[in-house]
Amino acid sequence: MKAFIIDRYGDNDTVRAGEMPEPVLREDDVLVQIHAASVNPLDLRIRGGELKLVLPYRLPLILGNDFAGVVVRVGPRVCRFKPGDEVYARPDQDRIGTFAQNIAVREDDLALKPRTLSMEDAASIPLIGLTAWQAFERARLKRGQKVLVHAGSGGVGTFAIQLAKHLGATVATTTSTANLEWVKALGADIVIDYKKSAFETILKDYDVVLDTQGGDVLEKSLQVLKPGGTVISLAGPPDPEFAKAISANWVVRLAMRLLSYRIRKRAQRARVGYSFLFMRPSGHQLREIASLIDSQVIKPVVDRVFPFEATKEALAYVDKGRAKGKVVIKVQ
Repeated sequence: MKAFIIDRYGDNDTVRAGEMPEPVLREDDVLVQIHAASVNPLDLRIRGGELKLVLPYRLPLILGNDFAGVVVRVGPRVCRFKPGDEVYARPDQDRIGTFAQNIAVREDDLALKPRTLSMEDAASIPLIGLTAWQAFERARLKRGQKVLVHAGSGGVGTFAIQLAKHLGATVATTTSTANLEWVKALGADIVIDYKKSAFETILKDYDVVLDTQGGDVLEKSLQVLKPGGTVISLAGPPDPEFAKAISANWVVRLAMRLLSYRIRKRAQRARVGYSFLFMRPSGHQLREIASLIDSQVIKPVVDRVFPFEATKEALAYVDKGRAKGKVVIKVQ
């Protein structure tokens, strides 16, 4: 089958089109013909080798972390899907590879796609939707609380703003000047132009921060939380709880403890919590998300759709960091 592959870690020059073997179907797997896949910052981090400590992939590796498509065949233990079903998913981190014509996915990681969406729109949802869902679930976000979502015009940001409003929270976000009114239309109550204002001097007594930036933004986010508040970070250093969750060996556990020591100590001094989130697949949560989408509670935000043969160009476009919402690759 045709796929976009890396043979070594590096920049976009390491990505090539090539032929790869058809996926092997396990007993509880579903074989899906991919119609569309989305590009995520995670793909860039995997491409560059930034996650080798956490995700030691064997090369060559097919890139891509979420998709929408049609079921072709099912394993003998599969009971919820049949050939012809239109589905979407974020595959398990050990079995990525959605920039390809086909993929084998565990039944439990798969869900019927939202019936009101095209394949391209549906493919934009799984990774960002599950990320926002699991972040707010971990933070126990409740009606009446206040949440800061960084980078409101990005993929995770556009979904998280809508989900937080649905949960009854007051939502603040950061974005550039050009996107101020646009993210307000998504539901943000307070929008801060990060080019003109320092969010940490404006916001205070927040219950939750969803950090997608890491670095200085993460550290400054501690200042806007009230005692007992929590920052959930997608870009900060992995913490000991994450190492435990992935059953890392003692060397990796020690490395993550050391990497996250500074931010954990700063959070402790501020009497707030710090938690690193690496989203996990969940067909059950995707079914819940599909229901919200079909009810018009949440709408996908797609910036551009690239043809399959332009996958490298799609990666380069996301690498520029200017996409509003998601970038999608039309495979079929």
